Amino acid sequence: MFEPVIAPSGTLLGLLQRGRGDGTLHALAAPRAEALAALDHCVLNDPRRDWQVENRSLYYARLYLDLHGGLEAVEAHLLGPEDQLDPEESRTGLALAVLGHLASYGRRDALLLLRRYAATGANWTWALDELALRDEDTALRALADLVLARFPATAEGDAELTAAVRDAFEPRPWRLWAEDPREAVGARVRAAVERGSFDRWQRQMRPSGPRPGWSVQAVFDWAQQGLEERGALLHGPAARCLTAVAGPDDRPLILEAAGSGADGARCAALHYLAEARDPAVLDLIEAAASSPSPVVADAAVSAFERMCGEAAVDRARGWVHRPDALGSSAGGVLASRGGTQDSPLVLGALRQAVRTDGPDAASLYPLVDGAGRLGISCAAPVLRHIYRETASSELRGRTARALAATDPSFPTGFAVECLWDCEETTREIAALHAETGDVRVAERLRRLAADPAEEDEVQTAVRSRIDPQRPTV
Repeated sequence: MFEPVIAPSGTLLGLLQRGRGDGTLHALAAPRAEALAALDHCVLNDPRRDWQVENRSLYYARLYLDLHGGLEAVEAHLLGPEDQLDPEESRTGLALAVLGHLASYGRRDALLLLRRYAATGANWTWALDELALRDEDTALRALADLVLARFPATAEGDAELTAAVRDAFEPRPWRLWAEDPREAVGARVRAAVERGSFDRWQRQMRPSGPRPGWSVQAVFDWAQQGLEERGALLHGPAARCLTAVAGPDDRPLILEAAGSGADGARCAALHYLAEARDPAVLDLIEAAASSPSPVVADAAVSAFERMCGEAAVDRARGWVHRPDALGSSAGGVLASRGGTQDSPLVLGALRQAVRTDGPDAASLYPLVDGAGRLGISCAAPVLRHIYRETASSELRGRTARALAATDPSFPTGFAVECLWDCEETTREIAALHAETGDVRVAERLRRLAADPAEEDEVQTAVRSRIDPQRPTV
């Protein structure tokens, strides 16, 4: 995955890239040209490490509104020659999503730019999805000829059209075009819809994977074949298949595979034994975690993380000091399933993860959650460090929740800026905890309550603070 370059957290650009509430507050206080340059940089160079779980588009759209910012830089980015040379969604997706929100706020220039890009741009499907949620029927119908011109009237073109219709995130434009009385539009789209439905039915009916009557060894062979021929990790599906076909007499074969089988079979066996809570599995996981095969070592850690019960938690107490992935996983298990007696171990694992891997480490997610769940008040300083420095808005939101449970200064500190955060879950936490004696808080709560683009959960939390007597629905 593309790793974005993130500016230091103390700079305006760094704050905006992270989606922090302080980014908005600093941008509104900075010279307008400087703020707009930083905002354009963020929108045109997506700073998110994982766009599927991190939000930025509404955050940036609101800042464009507050700064009365123009869209010239966004237009040049979308309609320039590079769009045809680099058609990846990661280059234009954030900009298109921002335009969608601006169109919802009534910015006609954003709506017109979306229409132009849907007609000519490489990532036209994303633009069409944004328009499907916001544009009027007449304007969408007018795009039919331009969009269908992308698909020549050949077998290959029809296949591409079928895939586009079948995979559309928002079907509204295609439904409108299917009603078009012209044969070149309506009949063609209807035929593509029918082919797409048939393709979907064929995929559902097409046999794949193990069948009833397969033996345990056949499942192992299937898992190994997938790994060797396609590099596919099938240990999860294979473990579920073993649950269906394995009997008590098959346990010795499964234990042997988990201890010394081929990589695909070994991974499947470990996952099956973990799901079954077999008494031998923890020793097998410990041995597999030190395997020279990364596939086996990763599968062992994954199998352990799926285990429930006191035996797994007790073993985690002994593994938490290991300097490998299993030790890191053990810290996460204690954070999510341990008791208050495990607080020192969780705190130690949290500090070690930050020292070793920095404020963006994947291992921090369960540890941060655990610090909040266990109410580890002395974790507040390291949590505040993670909050300030992490480039992940998802991790920052989890950290805000943990701070709300551990840091007495949270309501008058970070909770205030969280009201402007890019993540709705973080704004919800802030709405529940921010000290309303701050004039900025009261004004922001009123604005969020009146914003039609705000999430329902945030507005419910806001209204509970504005009018505590008002019943929630």
